[in-house]
Amino acid sequence: MSVATLPAVRGRLTENAPLAPLVWFKSGGSAKWLFEPADRDDLSDFLVALDPDVPVMGLGLGSNLIVRDGGFPGVVVRLGKALAKVEKLDDLTLRCGGGASGILVSSTARDAGIGGLEFLRSIPGTVGGFVRMNGGAYGREVKDILVECEVVLRSGARRTLALEALGYTYRHSELPEGAIVVSATFRGHAEEPSVIQAEMDRIAQSREESQPLRSRTGGSTFKNPPGDKAWRLVDEAGCRGLMVGGAQVSEKHCNFLLNLGAATSADIEALGEEVRRRVKDKSGVTLEWEIQRVGVA
Repeated sequence: MSVATLPAVRGRLTENAPLAPLVWFKSGGSAKWLFEPADRDDLSDFLVALDPDVPVMGLGLGSNLIVRDGGFPGVVVRLGKALAKVEKLDDLTLRCGGGASGILVSSTARDAGIGGLEFLRSIPGTVGGFVRMNGGAYGREVKDILVECEVVLRSGARRTLALEALGYTYRHSELPEGAIVVSATFRGHAEEPSVIQAEMDRIAQSREESQPLRSRTGGSTFKNPPGDKAWRLVDEAGCRGLMVGGAQVSEKHCNFLLNLGAATSADIEALGEEVRRRVKDKSGVTLEWEIQRVGVA
């Protein structure tokens, strides 16, 4: 199937689009098709007409993602500016497009005097991604602020889902496979903008001091096991600085993997699996991947 035989779109549809430039690790293969819809109607109409056997995946900022070297054999949907707007609904509530960044959402909340969304400042992704994964940091999670979200299902049908329908657990939701989050409604509490800014500054400083922010990384690699920290178990297993090919466990924060410049996605994934093996041997704990791994090896 070529672009010419796919459903007509008003947005941008690119065949054999390299994904490495779009993800934080800067590694991996191409998408068979990359679709950047003009708006939610464009996305819905496209998916309604698309062969149901073609896999579909949403892509935000590509921060918590390994795209395997063989690429993704279907359609990758990337939401652009038309689906990245943030608007105030009332004194405590924001409606945020699925393509909006955590920084934009938290800054808009600050300007509106809405507290409780500061932690989104530290999540390097977009609304669609952290709604799907129940993203969280610094003691709060998306489930603490979400009212509802609007999704376009793989079938092209549009649904509005309340918080209770998402089945949130730690870094997991029950959103259907292939569903794209096109907007989310968040509610906080009344707070002075200066207080909100102070908390955002504290979070930013904490991240700067503890995480390798200027590296080719994918963010937190493994979920924290109940009652423990993934980084502590990785460190205890002697994995700090461990390398496979061009990939390395960060010396600064050992729940982060780094592409030192020439790592393949296979190097990065193999390093993660070696870390999991060593942690299991040392502590008996089986670490679960937090980073999503997609595509063909």
